[in-house]
Amino acid sequence: MKILSEARNIDEVIDASATDPTLREKLEYVKDIRAFSVKALGLPDNGSYKKFADLHRRFAVWNVVAAPVDSLELKKWCFPFTGCVSYKGFYDKAMAESLVESLRKSGMDVALMGVPAYSTLGYTNDPVLSTFIRYPPGELARLIFHELAHQEVYVSGDTTFNESFATAVEELGVAQWLDQPGKAALKSQYLEFDARRKAFQDLIKQARIDLKTIYNDEHLSESAKLIEKAARIERLKGDYERLKATAWHGWSGYDLYFGSDLNNAKLGVSGLYNDDVAAFKALFDRCGHQYPRFYQAVKRIGDLSDSARKRAIDSLVSHLPLSPELECGKA
Repeated sequence: MKILSEARNIDEVIDASATDPTLREKLEYVKDIRAFSVKALGLPDNGSYKKFADLHRRFAVWNVVAAPVDSLELKKWCFPFTGCVSYKGFYDKAMAESLVESLRKSGMDVALMGVPAYSTLGYTNDPVLSTFIRYPPGELARLIFHELAHQEVYVSGDTTFNESFATAVEELGVAQWLDQPGKAALKSQYLEFDARRKAFQDLIKQARIDLKTIYNDEHLSESAKLIEKAARIERLKGDYERLKATAWHGWSGYDLYFGSDLNNAKLGVSGLYNDDVAAFKALFDRCGHQYPRFYQAVKRIGDLSDSARKRAIDSLVSHLPLSPELECGKA
C-alpha cells in the first residue's frame, strides 16, 4: 500500500521540470513498451506500469529460497491466492535475513536474492519502480512483458509453469519490439547483453544437470555426494572466470551472482524461469504466432492436474501431439 500510495502518473513525472533527463527518457520508453504490450502482444490493458514509484532502495523485495544440501528441489511456502511457491518474499530485508539464518541452522542450502520487480497478478495496478527503471530499454521491455504475462495466466502452486511461461512471453515480445523501425541501435545493445545472458544460463544449466546426476547416484554415499557437489560448484566458478576473461573481455556483470550463496537453492531458482520455456515457444509456433490463441491454449494446459500438465509440457518439448482438446485452436 505504501508503494501504491507513492506512485505518480508517468506523464506527470515526465512533464515535471525537476525530473532527471535520463529518468524522463526511460519513462518515455516505458510508455512505448506498455502500448506495444497491448497492441502487439495482447497483454492486459489496465493501469499497471502507467505510474512510477521511487522506492529509495535497491530492490523492491527480498526473496528467500532454500533447498536440501543434496537436492535441487526447492522448499515451498503456501499462501492464499498464489498457492504454493518456491520462495518467500519480504519487503523488509532484516526479516528475510532472519529467515535465512533460521533455515541455515536447520541444515539447508539457502540464498537471499534481491528482486527489482514483481507482479500482484492484477490485484493491484503495479507501478514502474525506481529499482528497475534505469535498465537498458530492451531489459525494460523484457521485465514489463514478463510481469504482465503473470496477469494473463497464473496457475496456483506451479512456479516453474508460471515463470517459464512469463519468460517465453518476454523473450518473444522483446524480439518483436526491437524489430520495429528505428530500434536498430537498441537491438544491437540488447543482443550483446543477451548473448552473455545465454552463455551464463548455459553454464548454470550444465551445472544443474551434473549436480542432479551426482545426487541421484545410488553408488555414492551422502558424504561423497557432498564432496562431488563442492567440486562441481568450484568448477562452475572457474568456468565463469574463464568466460569472463576470454569471450567477455573482463565484463563482470554476473559477479554478484557468483559472489555469495552459490548453492542448491540459488541454482534451483534458475530452473523455475527456464526449464519449460522451449515448451511454451513450441506451443506459440503451433498457435500460428497468434497471442490470443496461445494464451487460451496455455490456460487449458494450466487447468490440468499437475501430472497431466507435466505430460503436456513434455509432449511440447518432444514435438509430440497433445490430446485433441488441448491442441491450439480447439475448444
